[in-house]
Amino acid sequence: MLLRKWTLDDLDSLVKHANNKKIADNLTNMFPHPYTREGGENFIQYAQSHDPQQIFAIEIHGEACGGIGIHPQEDVFCRNAELGYWLSEVHWGSGYMTRCINEAVDYGFSTFAIDRIFARPFGSNLASQRILEKNGFELEARFSQVVFKNGRLEDLLVYGLRKP
Repeated sequence: MLLRKWTLDDLDSLVKHANNKKIADNLTNMFPHPYTREGGENFIQYAQSHDPQQIFAIEIHGEACGGIGIHPQEDVFCRNAELGYWLSEVHWGSGYMTRCINEAVDYGFSTFAIDRIFARPFGSNLASQRILEKNGFELEARFSQVVFKNGRLEDLLVYGLRKP
């Protein structure tokens, strides 16, 4: 497993692994379903636009199978960064994402002037909650029925991790 920059050579594997309703169901609507080549090209261009790098491809067995990002916030939230991630369904339960989050957190704290990294899984995404907890994130808040996804209201949880 390797975290690295996205390249246009990743387009086929990105579309192959991201075009999955089960993945899209656990993310914001900015992660579309179906996942198209055009969407993939736009995403890769966006991922390449940050300096320092914020969004990484998750490479497994030589193929980009997911993504993870550390997104520094602005204004009064400037000492915080949001963690976002997804992984191909074929690798769910493999332990890869736990390692990816650990690496991304280390990178975030050493690269950006932040004191806290947070993630916002949906209340129904128990796997994501467990992975965050394995990586030392603590549940900070639960907002009931504030996310509207797939025609229904969903809870939003906020997990945070403070810089050691």
